[in-house]
Amino acid sequence: MAQFTLSAGDSLGEHFNAYATSLDELAWFSMLFLFEAETYWLDAEALSRLQRRLFVLLRIACYAFLAHTVFAYVFNYYELTQATTLPGVSSVCSLADQGFSYLRNLAYTTIDLNTCSAMSAAGGIFQIGDDQVITDLAGLSELRILSAIDIEDAIVWLAVVLLIELVVLLQERGVSEGPLLAACNYATIALYGVLVCNALFWLWKGHWVYAWDELLWIGGFAAIEMNLSEWRDDLQDEAAVT
Repeated sequence: MAQFTLSAGDSLGEHFNAYATSLDELAWFSMLFLFEAETYWLDAEALSRLQRRLFVLLRIACYAFLAHTVFAYVFNYYELTQATTLPGVSSVCSLADQGFSYLRNLAYTTIDLNTCSAMSAAGGIFQIGDDQVITDLAGLSELRILSAIDIEDAIVWLAVVLLIELVVLLQERGVSEGPLLAACNYATIALYGVLVCNALFWLWKGHWVYAWDELLWIGGFAAIEMNLSEWRDDLQDEAAVT
């Protein structure tokens, strides 16, 4: 995406938007590591105050990047809603070799005399934002749906991780059962169901890497859920002994 949308004069914010997915992945890897450390590797009671503060600061930094991802996706969707037709342009080939690219189903293709004849202009030629990126009416509608799925997916993942945070907080306080904990578990299962549907959607659209990525992250957080379950069992065993 950055290859087709960024130029030397773009701002830092525009660079952050272009690399939103890369920053998002970095934040999620860091978050996964922190949760794994807190729920499996480390004894929470043995952590010093400094170590606890470090965990909190790292987690806040991760949340900042995850929140930026949602912002970037919403901004991308807004740009799609503001896309306008290029005046006086009726054929994609009239834009050949001028630095324009054609976007369909998240795939960018450089417009030149060899490729332009296969590119549709049905319903008009729409320019996306200030970039030299165009698509036709069907492509614009498709991109809006894909962008909406991106937003929904990012928000659902944030909801998943916030529920895990709540469960960790409850279990750190010795809570191993109760209506709030049960509600968190049911809500998490429902959210994972939505994420599986997202993976199937990406597969249907031909983006098997996105589908595989989604399923891998679900598997990663399933491991965290298993850690939480084992921790909950330990708390119940301690309570029974007491």
